[in-house]
Amino acid sequence: MKTSRKTVLMIIAIILLAGLVTSCIPGDGKNTPEEPAGFFWGIWHGWVAPISLIVSIFKPEISIYEANNSGFWYDLGFYMAIISGFGGLGLARKKQHQHHKGKRDRYEE
Repeated sequence: MKTSRKTVLMIIAIILLAGLVTSCIPGDGKNTPEEPAGFFWGIWHGWVAPISLIVSIFKPEISIYEANNSGFWYDLGFYMAIISGFGGLGLARKKQHQHHKGKRDRYEE
């Protein structure tokens, strides 16, 4: 079985991307009470929350939310990322569904 160069490069890219994403997940010890996570860390942690959830199954010290945070600004960034990531996908699916529904209605006439 011959694997193409493109496939090998894709696998390497996925492994590197996974390493990059998991290197900055909440609960990894980078943020302390003296240096809490701020707004931009909140955005990042919101984006990687699904990955953090999976990693936390195998590493209990990892969580989806950083306990050492700056308060309101971290929360704002975190929820903005959660809502834009998951909410944006939901809106895109709803829009696509309505688009297909309109086509179906035209054919039924």
